[in-house]
Amino acid sequence: MNQQAMIAAAAASLMSLTLMSAPAQAAEEKEKCFGIAKAGQNDCASISGVHSCAGQSKVDMDKMEWKYVAKGTCKGMKGATLDEVKNMKKG
Repeated sequence: MNQQAMIAAAAASLMSLTLMSAPAQAAEEKEKCFGIAKAGQNDCASISGVHSCAGQSKVDMDKMEWKYVAKGTCKGMKGATLDEVKNMKKG
């Protein structure tokens, strides 16, 4: 294998490793934000147990429904964290 082909193969390997690690980074930079999802636009199951799948919320801004948002942006959207929602349910 000539030097140019080896460099190209090494570059391709590095690029594939970078692309494979991107989803893990993206997941770390997001958080669940409750009370901001519009009807039918929630990301997963309701914390109240009403349904167990994404896109099944029935009303806008239900406090038991959530969406993933960039970490640190939930408060600015007038949303609540999981801990805050759990505390609301207790009190």
